[in-house]
Amino acid sequence: MPTITVDGNEIEVEAGLTVLQACEMAGAEIPRFCYHERLSIAGNCRMCLVELEKSAKPIASCAMPVAEGMVVHTNTPTVKKAREGVMEFLLINHPLDCPICDQGGECDLQDQAMAYGVDSSRYDENKRAVEEKYMGPLIKTIMTRCIHCTRCVRFSTEVAGVEEIGAIGRGEDMEITTYLEQAVNSELSGNVIDLCPVGALTSKPYAFSARPWELRKTESVDVMDAVGSAIRVDSRGREVMRVLPRLHEDVNEEWISDKARFACDGLNRQRLDRPYIRVDGKLKPASWDEAFNLITSKISAVGGEKIAAITGDQVCLESMKALKDLWSALESPHLDCRQDGTPLGGGRGTYLFNSTIAAANQTDAVLLVGANPRWEAPVLNARIRKAYLDRLIPIGAVGPQTDLTYPHEVFGAGAQTLEQIANGQHTFAEKLKAAERPMLILGQGALAGPDGKAAITLAARIADTNGMLREDWNGFNVLHTAASRVGGLDLGFIPADGGRDTKQILSGCRSGDIELVYLLGADDLPEAGDKADVFGEAFVVYQGSHGDSGAHFADVILPGAAYTEKHGLWVNTEGRVQEAKAASFPPGEAREDWKIIRALSSAIGKPLDYNTLAELRASLFDAHPHLAAIDDISPGDISSIRALGEQSVGQLSGDPFALPIKDYYLTNPIARASETMAECSALFAQRQSDGKVTGTHG
Repeated sequence: MPTITVDGNEIEVEAGLTVLQACEMAGAEIPRFCYHERLSIAGNCRMCLVELEKSAKPIASCAMPVAEGMVVHTNTPTVKKAREGVMEFLLINHPLDCPICDQGGECDLQDQAMAYGVDSSRYDENKRAVEEKYMGPLIKTIMTRCIHCTRCVRFSTEVAGVEEIGAIGRGEDMEITTYLEQAVNSELSGNVIDLCPVGALTSKPYAFSARPWELRKTESVDVMDAVGSAIRVDSRGREVMRVLPRLHEDVNEEWISDKARFACDGLNRQRLDRPYIRVDGKLKPASWDEAFNLITSKISAVGGEKIAAITGDQVCLESMKALKDLWSALESPHLDCRQDGTPLGGGRGTYLFNSTIAAANQTDAVLLVGANPRWEAPVLNARIRKAYLDRLIPIGAVGPQTDLTYPHEVFGAGAQTLEQIANGQHTFAEKLKAAERPMLILGQGALAGPDGKAAITLAARIADTNGMLREDWNGFNVLHTAASRVGGLDLGFIPADGGRDTKQILSGCRSGDIELVYLLGADDLPEAGDKADVFGEAFVVYQGSHGDSGAHFADVILPGAAYTEKHGLWVNTEGRVQEAKAASFPPGEAREDWKIIRALSSAIGKPLDYNTLAELRASLFDAHPHLAAIDDISPGDISSIRALGEQSVGQLSGDPFALPIKDYYLTNPIARASETMAECSALFAQRQSDGKVTGTHG
């Protein structure tokens, strides 16, 4: 390890680090615009100049690797003069429109001009102006402000895997553009807003809405997918103004998906703000007592054997715990958290992303089964792409042809191909056996189909026979699309002995065996049609935040809180327990879901034994101790995966796997209520009709 001296302090650093990184390890502050630790080195802004002994001139510290015996100075008069000169050149053509710039208050150029610049300008020529570029409905461009740091270009090429942003022209004619003046076709495109060190790329939906110092900042987690990205919710009053990423190296690094970032305007639209009761075929406003009395009379009339509960994709642990306890008190075995009908359950290892999300960077072979991680988990997909770029790992896929932003081999479309791999009759099995850290990713597209049970059994068998199940490595992974799914399975929110799953509950509604069904945020049931087609004559209670499909079926509507309006726990696809905090409060008479269920239990005459969130969590942690370890993962048992692989496969239907997401932008009630997501969806549909979509083919 080289030893260098920084401002008189001698430190030992790892070989391969840059001088900039070494200086920061030594406690020196180095300004920069183009350098970013997760992107390749460009070395074109020159703001990071430092003085190196025996060098004829200041060096760009971001592009110089450390060497034994280096002596670096970061605060000499030469360095100060060099940085002032660089800043003066950067500001030559910058429009200096800080008072009207959305980046004001959180702008790197603004901050560094104050810290390292001078208080006057010697430039008298006309400033350069650049025409605005169209980058779609999410990114607002004012390219006259651009300082050509190329962060956006490198991010789109290296991380997002969409080579649509680049530079044209030379010298003062250089411009950053999307070449064809079209929307950036990436599910991670909004991250260029955070990367841009000036106000050239800002959020179009958020434009001119607020200043950063007006906003209350709340740490939370994203529930738009099952990755559980760490986010910061910025709110003003009751309104959520924007969502930004928080740094979490083990989950999302510092990126978030476009849906996580931009769907927040859906929190303010189509909200349920008071209870409703259906009278003569029409929903009419009601009081809480009227709604509870009607539900109580129905439950009392039918009994526990004829009532059922289904939870949706964004429900927190506390709400599911309360509903499960109420259903236990009512002696009903009919409950399910798997509204898409997947056959998951049993040992914890059989439904987790066991390798962990961070380990996707380390894998050396990947088999995707009925999964499109680009749409189902964009942040995870970026990690797989990074592994491919680093080591050119083999990646195979069973299912429809998709563009995942990295080369992969597609073979077969259904469970028959899985059976061939499990029996060692497929060439990709040899690649898995040769790998040191092979990874299998089982998607909901394979699990929700007619061969779902066979798919998970064969996947477990492949993992066992191809070296994925070891003490130091577990390569069997289930990629969930629902933020609440792992938490529901951990709680055991699945049918008890003699109970019905989602499909059986719905068929029971139509046959008359189930007379009341309680939908807790369940808006994406597999059946389609009007109420009679889906639920028959059953009485439907819907509790949720938005007037989505679940509310359309309902006989009683109970208004709940969205994820930004309550303190709650979620468990992501890898089994990590995550805590969200309330950034605002529910509208009107809406309340937190667990409080509604607690009040309903009293009305029914089966009061739950907790009255506060602390008491509810104490009960939750007492029943499931591993859920008390916030931001920690309780690993699954490898033996349960092996046991799953030993089960009989049975007769295969031969149907191909169908990917669970048809439109990335409209996958949940919040996204479907978002005007921004609707605009993106319309653009996606137009590109699909024009044959320009790269998210999926066929």
